[in-house]
Amino acid sequence: MTDTAEVKTQNVETQSALPPEETERLSTEIVAALKTVFDPEIPADIYELGLIYKVDIKDDRSVDVVMTLTTPNCPAAGELPTMVENAIASVPGVGVVNVNIVWEPQWTPDRMSDEARLVLNMW
Repeated sequence: MTDTAEVKTQNVETQSALPPEETERLSTEIVAALKTVFDPEIPADIYELGLIYKVDIKDDRSVDVVMTLTTPNCPAAGELPTMVENAIASVPGVGVVNVNIVWEPQWTPDRMSDEARLVLNMW
């Protein structure tokens, strides 16, 4: 797992009235938590795979997540959203977590980070 100080939080957004230091801490720790969630069939975490489209931290500390799956027929479709919810909920200070699965835009391998490409040998 990546050290939380090095985690990129490009998919995390907030319009929150929380102090900037707190939103930064939450963002970093949420991304680190997401990086512990793996699709059971793919040896890369869902964040680096590009399955997380948006994480929105609200004023009340609730977190809305917009994510997708590699395919609508993904065998892990029933469990991944719960795994994401549980991972984020484990971050101290996070309130209710809502995970929304979307199919647009469709996931493609172009969404993967270099780290995921390296793990999957997809250069």
